Amino acid sequence: MKKSTLINADLSYLVATLGHTDEITICDAGLPIPDEVTRIDLALTHGVPSFLETVSVMLSESQIEGVIIAEEFVTVSPECHQALLSELKADEERSGKSIAIQYVSHEEFKVRTQDSRAVVRTGECTPYANVIFQAGVVF
Repeated sequence: MKKSTLINADLSYLVATLGHTDEITICDAGLPIPDEVTRIDLALTHGVPSFLETVSVMLSESQIEGVIIAEEFVTVSPECHQALLSELKADEERSGKSIAIQYVSHEEFKVRTQDSRAVVRTGECTPYANVIFQAGVVF
């Protein structure tokens, strides 16, 4: 559910039309995106926009109750993984609602993206910098 103002029309529409438990994938520049899922491609060049910038904006716009992350992210890109966890913790503190974190293999993650309402592609080039947001409710 939408919480504030977002400039990107496609992302704003997506957030405004989310229902409880709908999923959105935010991914790095290399994640394969299923043909049957809506692609919102923000990537301009390597690193722009970054995964964490995109995560931060999406957290400011929508209530999230759970995330799904690839297990490989923890060991291959630990700094980016920790930064994601910090963003999630900060959102929990702002909203007063907890965010459940589930880890799956990268292969399972890629299959799970098929259930997303949309995949938001960033310019991020950090391996496994991907997350699936599960929409919560603001009440």
